[in-house]
Amino acid sequence: MVFDQDIMAAAQAVRRGELVGLPTETVYGLGANALDAEAVAKIFELKGRPRFDPLIVHIAEPTQLPSLVTRVPAAASALVERFWPGPLSVVLTKQDRVPDIVTAGLSSVAVRCPAHPVARQLIGAAGVPIAAPSANMFCAVSPTTAEHVAEQFGDRLRYILDGGPCRVGVESTVVSFVGRTPVLLRPGGVTFEEIEAVIGPLEKTEQPAGPAAAPGQLPRHYSPSTPLTLTSGDPPAGPARVGLLTLRRPAEESRFSSIEVLSNRGCLREAASKLFASLRRLDTQQLDLIIARPVPETGLGIAIMDRLRRAANQPEYRDPSS
Repeated sequence: MVFDQDIMAAAQAVRRGELVGLPTETVYGLGANALDAEAVAKIFELKGRPRFDPLIVHIAEPTQLPSLVTRVPAAASALVERFWPGPLSVVLTKQDRVPDIVTAGLSSVAVRCPAHPVARQLIGAAGVPIAAPSANMFCAVSPTTAEHVAEQFGDRLRYILDGGPCRVGVESTVVSFVGRTPVLLRPGGVTFEEIEAVIGPLEKTEQPAGPAAAPGQLPRHYSPSTPLTLTSGDPPAGPARVGLLTLRRPAEESRFSSIEVLSNRGCLREAASKLFASLRRLDTQQLDLIIARPVPETGLGIAIMDRLRRAANQPEYRDPSS
């Protein structure tokens, strides 16, 4: 449980330029005052994150969006009205008050209003927007509990607010409105279908050649230390200890040393909420290899498969049975 005094202490730390661990409905974040370039630099240092990977700025209320951007197009406004507070980030042209370090030197900034009450209370108490990537080392598996954050950073992070397990479990969907048409930069907690139902056709981005317009676009990301492969085929003959990450429990279990089932009833929402915690548990089992089974690429399955492809560094997945 998080008490008011914990939130106030963390808010004061943010105002002093310190970092805090905070819960959101997607994953836990590593937060700093988004308007303080020196404070934001500490995020990159602690995570080992390259400066070319921009951050998402979090606000307490949707009404604070115009204070960070120059213009909110009608389509962006429609998504904000429908999905905020929630797991959606919008990329818009930034105001000069947003430091370049936040946006990797780009003229645009990604902003979202999280749904988690502790996150919103913290941002409101701090009185400043908070830049917050996932609270883990760069490219590692994202944290979905306060314990995951503590395991990663220990005493290097003074304040970690425990808001319980993350409800959504995968990062926010990121949609850019910088160009002429809306572009999906990252699938996430709001589905592709839900967005198109509000604003119509949505383009999908290709792998960026230069600085990414949003986090989570690198070919390798969300990766456990154990090698991971995404396949519906049989485990290879070589490795002695193989773990399995699967949507439903398999008929043949004896081939695997450890199995993580995301949802026996095949619910992709449940699977998304368990994805990163399951990967973390498999990564502690001293395995030679983790095999991840593909899930249907509809709804939240698109975001799950995006994370699994990047965890395996497999830009494309081809079903061997097809």
